[in-house]
Amino acid sequence: MKKKSEKKNEQLRVGVFICDCGSNIAGHLDCKSVTEYAGTLPGVVYTKENLYTCSESGIVEIQKAIKKNDLNRVVVASCSPRTHHPLFASSCEQAGMNPYLFEMVNIRDQCSWVHMGQWDIATSKAKDLVRMGVAKSVSLQPEDEIESSVVRKTLVIGGGIAGLSVSESLAGMGLEVILVEKSGTLGGLMNSLHVLDSGTPAKEQVGKIADKVLNAENITTHVGSEVKEITGYIGNFVITIKSGEETIKETVGSIVVAVGAVPLVEEGLFGYNGKNVITQMELEKRLKSGEVNAQKIVMIQCAGARDETREYCSRICCLTAVKNAMLIKRHNPFADIHILYRDMQMYGDEKEKLLWDARGMGIGFEVYDQNQPPQVEDGKVSFYHSVMGQDKVLEPDLVVLSTPLVARESSAKVAGLMRVPTDKNGFFLEAHAKLRPLDFAADGIFVCGSCRFPVTSVEARTQGIGVAARVASILFKDKLIKSAIIAEIDDESCVGCMGCMNVCPYEAIIFNRDKGVCEVQDILCKGCGNCASTCPSHSALLKGYKPEQLLAQIRAI
Repeated sequence: MKKKSEKKNEQLRVGVFICDCGSNIAGHLDCKSVTEYAGTLPGVVYTKENLYTCSESGIVEIQKAIKKNDLNRVVVASCSPRTHHPLFASSCEQAGMNPYLFEMVNIRDQCSWVHMGQWDIATSKAKDLVRMGVAKSVSLQPEDEIESSVVRKTLVIGGGIAGLSVSESLAGMGLEVILVEKSGTLGGLMNSLHVLDSGTPAKEQVGKIADKVLNAENITTHVGSEVKEITGYIGNFVITIKSGEETIKETVGSIVVAVGAVPLVEEGLFGYNGKNVITQMELEKRLKSGEVNAQKIVMIQCAGARDETREYCSRICCLTAVKNAMLIKRHNPFADIHILYRDMQMYGDEKEKLLWDARGMGIGFEVYDQNQPPQVEDGKVSFYHSVMGQDKVLEPDLVVLSTPLVARESSAKVAGLMRVPTDKNGFFLEAHAKLRPLDFAADGIFVCGSCRFPVTSVEARTQGIGVAARVASILFKDKLIKSAIIAEIDDESCVGCMGCMNVCPYEAIIFNRDKGVCEVQDILCKGCGNCASTCPSHSALLKGYKPEQLLAQIRAI
């Protein structure tokens, strides 16, 4: 992007726009008074109060004002910059102003919402915040956005239903895919399942998708292979794959993590022995081979989950138990099946209907107390029925434990290759659960399927297709443009202590041994400011948040 630099000695002309945000802001402070006050601030030549500044009419109002009043700074006082700053900045750019000369003030989250019912206090604070925003805008400088090339190829790690769905979707868009699967076959856990809750054979469904992937001309599949090294950045990741004795190097524009999860198998859990006390996954295999001969069956829910070790609900355990119980009951109507549960989590109307159908088939559902879990010993299952308020003893031929999906042991290693986070349970941690549920914080790297959190096959496939759309939004660009709000290091004052390298979470800083100073790799920097806040020589600075800009705000307040 061409820099729209200020002319020397150009007079500052600031426009301030105050947003009512409906009643979110205007219902708790005097927006008209704040607007009038903004007009008295140094450098401000135009002010306007809007009902919704982020609306189409509000955006047009800003653009018209920039052109008509020759504005070279714009301040919008409204809601959260996290969600709306890009919208306003790009609107200013479309009107011919450098987007980095835009400043946003949060008078909703930081003012009206925390001072509800305090009209005078909220109004006064809003004026203070606007005054600070105007003071900072005066010292803002135009910047060039960072451009980089992009390789239209994607690495997908994991060949389960999620990874296959990503690959299939991207190939359908005409993009190249490199699919790496650690095991010898594609399909993941679905290869071990009997049938889905819809009644479709699991291997048949995943097999159709796997065949499409294997036959696609623009998908290169490596089974029995592993990603050993990843370097680079969005648009240009350099990957090293170990496939048998062969080492393969490739350059890709984006990466998708879809390594899945595995069912918990814990020796001694409720007497687990793999024979007459088994897991739901082992029951799936027996159902698949027709080896379920038990007449009396007890299924225990939340086995190894929702406790001090694993606090989370695995989401699919209840559905799996009900589905398998119904399969057995259809095959053997006289089978005596009891499901011992704490809470039944059947997500969605269709799944809830399965639960009621199962009750209608005569499958018993009995509640046990979390503090008094069932005891399995000597072929008996004893538990306290918390609803009936009495102890019960069952004598099953087979006990089936509904254990949770847990993160693969290799997940930590995969996370380390890309420096992406995992939570305390080992699952990969997305950038934001609501705003960016399929993205990592690191640009160009995405996550889907049960490696993110336990999901059904339908959800895994949906997430895979969603990730493909996110990848396409990057790879179909001619070039990548990155925000210029990044760190910079003054090599004249840098003493090369490398303290900034230790606090950079994105490894965006390198040490130049020839010069003896640290340097920022622009494309990798995310503008977190860690280096600027810790540099002892004050050589590291964050653009848009330089000391003189922050001090201007402090002096204003």
